[in-house]
Amino acid sequence: MSLKPVELYSLSQPDWSKDAVIYQVNTRQFSQQGNFDGVTDKLEAIVELGATILWLMPVHPIGVKNRKGELGSPYAVKDYLAINPEFGDASGFQHLVDKAHALGLKVILDWVPNHSAWDNSLVTTHPEWYARDHKGDFRPSPWWDWSDIIEFDYDQPGLREYMINAMSYWVTNFDIDGFRCDVAGYVPNDFWQQARSALDKIKPVFLLAEWENRDLHRDGFNMTYAWSWNEALHDIAHGKAPLDRLRKYYSWNERAWPHSAYRMTFVSNHDKNAWDGTQREQFGDCLEAAIVLSVLGEGVPLIHNGQEAGESKRLAFFERDPIDWRAHPIGDLYKKLVCLKKNIPALWNGEFGARMIQVPNSAQAQVLSFVRMQNEIKVVVALNFSAQSVVVDFYENLFPGEYLDVFAETDSLVTLGQRLVMPPWSFRVFVSANFPLF
Repeated sequence: MSLKPVELYSLSQPDWSKDAVIYQVNTRQFSQQGNFDGVTDKLEAIVELGATILWLMPVHPIGVKNRKGELGSPYAVKDYLAINPEFGDASGFQHLVDKAHALGLKVILDWVPNHSAWDNSLVTTHPEWYARDHKGDFRPSPWWDWSDIIEFDYDQPGLREYMINAMSYWVTNFDIDGFRCDVAGYVPNDFWQQARSALDKIKPVFLLAEWENRDLHRDGFNMTYAWSWNEALHDIAHGKAPLDRLRKYYSWNERAWPHSAYRMTFVSNHDKNAWDGTQREQFGDCLEAAIVLSVLGEGVPLIHNGQEAGESKRLAFFERDPIDWRAHPIGDLYKKLVCLKKNIPALWNGEFGARMIQVPNSAQAQVLSFVRMQNEIKVVVALNFSAQSVVVDFYENLFPGEYLDVFAETDSLVTLGQRLVMPPWSFRVFVSANFPLF
């Protein structure tokens, strides 16, 4: 008996995404205005940073019943087909999308499929679409502090049809380019197959899952969160895990996930910032090295709004708390790294780019070193993920050669092959001397 091969993970990535970088916007906190116009006014700065995809947190009206704080959570959706008047109206939203498109940005809208606000009209018109607890009452998340929402029941075909129609509304009427899907793993995978099929009949969309499961790529998602990457790096920064934990992540990602699957690498996002701390609180002196790895390693980097300004505070989640915008070295770092990523094909995403090849070194417990190479252009990265200064010898024959030191003060060539002295939490990035750097 011969077995027919099963075609899995067949979703092809759009060509425009080959060097994509995501920028997350919390409309409420992004500007002093706290509305769509405040975002539209700064789109050029987002493009200048090198972003390709603009991710807008939910723009829908927020529930009042059981609301948290004065303004409530954007993830407690009162009406999936309307716009939060706090942010503006349909014309203001359309102007934002149109200008983003004119500047070359794709726009993805945060979608909340797992639950709604208590006072969403669906509670009255379709109570059968909601999950119930053992007492027969509407169910907020039973294991977490989500008291401002109640969960849907995806065993109901009518709910699935409604949700897909609602998503289609935003694609059809506002020409958005896709969705970031909140807690995507709480929703059955076969729903995402249905949604992808329906949405792509309108236009090819880009789907990001807030979840870490490779089957979601088979079922319609372009990209998933690299939560394991973030957690490993966070624990390494705080001395709670060995550096090998990060190596295990990359081994797992290479062997257990399809090469075409985009994984989103991040050092901050709205959840991490609000509940775990600013980027500096989360990573301390390891922050800059973590950012370098998020952009130059395998993965699609996320920039959370305000990181480029130093992300100086935890943004309030349920109140107005505008970002303190200022010039900051983190912004300069991101610009340089993203420019490098976009100009060197080896650093591109998924199958467009090159795999990371580990370069063994004499300080394996402290230093992560790797090469990405394509068309004879090499990028060599070494990162000291420790609080000790180390002298490092490298053992991989891909490493020696002549390079430009990306972050050196001069443009002089360096010959690698000898040892490097690396201060605590430092990083070194080298590009083949035959490549015109910037």
